Order: sequence, then structure tokens, then C-alpha cells
Amino acid sequence: MNKIREEFFVIEISHLTKKYGAHMAVDDLSLTMEPGRIYGFLGPNGAGKSTTMNIITGYLGATDGEVKINGFDIFEHPQEARRCVGYLPELPPLYQEMTVLEYLQFVAELKEIKKDQRRDQIEEVMELTGVAEMSRRLIRNLSKGYRQRVGLAQAILGKPQVVILDEPTVGLDPKQIIEMRELIRELGKSHTVILSSHILPEVSAVCDHIFILSKGRLVASDSTEQLTHSLAGAPQLTLELKGQREAVEALVAEIQEEKEPRPAEALLTAGSQEGLWQVKLELSGTEELREKIFYACAKAEIPIYRMQLEEHTLEDVFLNLTGGEQQ
Repeated sequence: MNKIREEFFVIEISHLTKKYGAHMAVDDLSLTMEPGRIYGFLGPNGAGKSTTMNIITGYLGATDGEVKINGFDIFEHPQEARRCVGYLPELPPLYQEMTVLEYLQFVAELKEIKKDQRRDQIEEVMELTGVAEMSRRLIRNLSKGYRQRVGLAQAILGKPQVVILDEPTVGLDPKQIIEMRELIRELGKSHTVILSSHILPEVSAVCDHIFILSKGRLVASDSTEQLTHSLAGAPQLTLELKGQREAVEALVAEIQEEKEPRPAEALLTAGSQEGLWQVKLELSGTEELREKIFYACAKAEIPIYRMQLEEHTLEDVFLNLTGGEQQ
């Protein structure tokens, strides 16, 4: 990205609020999105994800606040702003009795794509989404995976800067899910993609940046790695050691050294077999500690039956930030 565009945000949301009577669906939400990145929207049911996405697409108004898309205010210049957005809802808006080509021609007309550009753009999106060979097939005769691809093709037709995908892999089989993820990654090279999903591994797999919403408010905003690292806490190392309790306690105390540890005896629990002791240690320098444990156990002649790193996941972060609310 060149110097002129360094601080450009393709989406700017400022103090967005949406009320339904006494219910606050979106509560003073502010966030920005940069071009050419894939953003994930996470949150339990009622968190405000769908409401926010519907406001961005222009399907809903707001009680208060501001939303700008590519510099256009969605409330003051709705037509210009909507041209910048392609949308794939959870149930794609497909006409079953049309062929794929007929449907995309219809969408191109609705989007007011210039006549001399329609053919090339339709061929381009069909090729990108892998439906070119299905162009003459009726949509009702397509599999769920291909219908989802056609829905994605209509969303990106017209070359919008922003593509919004609401639960894009719902109902797909594992192979189709992998293919859809690859398509989303490809889209991220030339569009700003907003992905809403209940499937946490999917968000982890494809998104550069994650927004977590709870009760209409933004509770976290960062990359997957940073969210997991900074909010989930230190990873743990679980050990199963064989030996006399006193010897294992002494070994654990030696390993912990000057880390202001809990008493070694408080860390020990019965292992999976008689004579084994289980120990859980919080880590700061994983590789160094593993090596230290190996040599200390060898020196003390205490066998290691198990050594397992338990890293926190995005799911741990999600449950921690949303208080375990139902998705």
C-alpha cells in the first residue's frame, strides 16, 4: 500500500447505536477496517453481529452514530455506499428457475454494471468462484456447495471494495468448507472481507483480525494470535512423573526456582496410574522449560510418562470475554 493510502479505512463505524424499543441491539460501537484484510465478527446470539452487518449493507437504519464505507456515509449517501458492498446472506438470494448465467446477468443489471463490461465481469466472477462449468445449469439442480458459490459470485459482481459473508459455510460438507475457505482467502487479496461465523476454527483459519461482540458492545479487537496470547493467559505444561511423592515435590520446586511458585506439594495430583503424579506448570519460556525438565528428571532418575503443552484457544478467549453466553 502506498504512502497516500496508509491511514485509509474502507469502513469507519463511530458510536453506532441501534435500539428496538427498550432493547439495545448495538451499544456505542466504534471500529475501523482497512482495505485488503479479512475480518471476523464473533459473538453469541443477540450480540449485535447481524444487526451491525445489516446496517453496513444499508438494510437497516441506526438509532444513532455514523457508518462510512469507502468515505461515503451510509445514511447520507446510501446509493454510493451500497455500491461499495457485496453481500452474501446465510440464505443466498437465488432464483431457482434461472440458470447460473441468467441469474448473474440479472444481478449485473440490478447493480447497474455498464453493458459493455457485464460479460467480462460475469465470466471473471464465475471463474473465480468455480461455477463457470455450471453456467448453463438451473440453480435448483445445483448442490448446496455450488449454490453457495453462485451466491458468492453475485456478491462480488461489480467489484465492490467490501464483501460481507454471513455464515458462508453453513450446511456445507467438509470438502466444500475447505474450498469455501480457500475462496475467502483469495477474495481477501483484493477486497475487504467481513466474515460472520459461529464456527470458531473457521474464523481462526481465514481471518486476519477479529472483532468479538457481547451484548451489543465491542469487547475485543485484535489478530487471532494476539487475542489468544494476551487474553487467554499463559499456556500450561502438564506432566506425569513416576516416583516417591517427596522426590517429585523436590523436583518440581527445583524446576520452578524463583518464579514465586505455589508450594510444590499443592501442584501434585494423582496420575493416571498408581505411582504416577500429575503436575501442571504455567509457562513463560516453553522450550527452555521443557529442556530443563528433561535434564532435571534424568538427574533425579524420575521418569516422565507424559509431557503435554496445553495452549489456550480462540474458544477460551471467546468464552472468557462473553461470559459463556449461548451462541
